[in-house]
Amino acid sequence: MARRFRRTVTVLVAVAAVVTLAGGAAHAATASPARHGGCAANSAARGTVYVVNWTGGVTPIPVCTNTPGKPIPVGDGPVAIAITPNGRTAYVANENSGTVTPISTRTNKAGAPIKVAGSAIVFAPDSRTAYVVTYSAHGTVTPVSTRTGKAGPAIRVGAYPWYAAITRDGRTVYVVNRGSGTVTPICTRTNRAGAPIPVGPIPDGGIGYGSIAITPNDRTAYVTTASGVTPINLRTNKAGTPVPIAGGRATWLAITPNGRTVYVDNPWHVTPVSIRTNTAGSPINAGEAPFNMAMTKDGATLYVVNYVRAGGTPLGGVTPVSTATNRPGKLIPVGVNPYPIAITPPSWRR
Repeated sequence: MARRFRRTVTVLVAVAAVVTLAGGAAHAATASPARHGGCAANSAARGTVYVVNWTGGVTPIPVCTNTPGKPIPVGDGPVAIAITPNGRTAYVANENSGTVTPISTRTNKAGAPIKVAGSAIVFAPDSRTAYVVTYSAHGTVTPVSTRTGKAGPAIRVGAYPWYAAITRDGRTVYVVNRGSGTVTPICTRTNRAGAPIPVGPIPDGGIGYGSIAITPNDRTAYVTTASGVTPINLRTNKAGTPVPIAGGRATWLAITPNGRTVYVDNPWHVTPVSIRTNTAGSPINAGEAPFNMAMTKDGATLYVVNYVRAGGTPLGGVTPVSTATNRPGKLIPVGVNPYPIAITPPSWRR
């Protein structure tokens, strides 16, 4: 897996260098999104962005200041991060270590690693259970108690699962299987897998392909496939007509809290897609080599991870995008080769 990751990075860094020549200079002049009134006095309520660097730990960025803090060391080869709904703990999956590292969002200190391999993590709404996806030919999802750190029996899904999402009501985890071209629903009450949902071919080797996000009303899931962005009706568990994305190679997804827009990125830009009509809007130039993204819980800002900076340097950053205007702000520098990202929920309690 680590070799596949590095091959993909090499290709996309080369792409980013070409994009830089075409329009990299324009980003330096853009303004940061407007500050929220009173935010500086209540930074915890606004949330914190956590960005994982492939070789440099996890960088915390307060939403109020957009100023990166000191990186938090985790395991070897971190590839995913998720935060409990109560905002108390971030979990980082370390591919090379075969572990998951918990981080207290109150102290920003890492705890004892949990021995379970993973490529993605999602949490039950009550924050009591983490579902850890393990990427292999005989893919599994392992439930882990966040109270004890103990792993339960692994649940078999499809071939080479990479990403997952959970419904807001917490009843179902949906797992994307790259090798099978399917999405497997898991009932969280029984921890049993249901019938796989065919979604069509999903490119292998691209670290973002086959990502998934669910609308706030739990009616639709969106999956990035070879054809673009494929909607799934969660009432019938049937896939609809894919939405093509300019430039192709759709990778990550983020959905606004009001359920109106799903943002889709690829190595060149970020595209907003109307959930009501399933049509793509104008692409947003959100920095060099967009690699991942996350939305603040109020929906005001989309944070886009840029795997490299202008000129192709491996020192990457994060570009905030105002969802009101779809305009990018000033790049926030982080560590080497950033990739996964997550944001604490608002008004989390310590």
